[in-house]
Amino acid sequence: MFHLNENELSKIVIGLAIEVHNTLGPGLLERTYLECLYYKLKKYGFRVEKEKPIPVYFEDVELECGYRIDLLVENKLVIELKSVEEISDIHLAQTLTYLRLGNFKLGLLMNFNVVLLKNGIRRVVNGLE
Repeated sequence: MFHLNENELSKIVIGLAIEVHNTLGPGLLERTYLECLYYKLKKYGFRVEKEKPIPVYFEDVELECGYRIDLLVENKLVIELKSVEEISDIHLAQTLTYLRLGNFKLGLLMNFNVVLLKNGIRRVVNGLE
């Protein structure tokens, strides 16, 4: 059981993601990076949920609309993985939507299709009301 805040957790997760990227390199399918990072996080001892469904509430009714978080670490850090030419505003909006719907504070949007993974990582913060 880890008692880390979101920032501490994100540093470890980024380190593990860099290990995955250094081993595999860019150019593979998003699914490959997701499975490898999931494996590394579990091996480290983190509680990780893969493709976690996030419902939408509308007029007090829970609706399953097909939203899924790629990885949720320790029930507090959202990880959205991509393998694209470049991160776009829609990717940022998607990650922020997951943060808001799940009431999470921090997300990492990671694009593995870059030469250096550190250049493909964006921190996304939910300004909780």
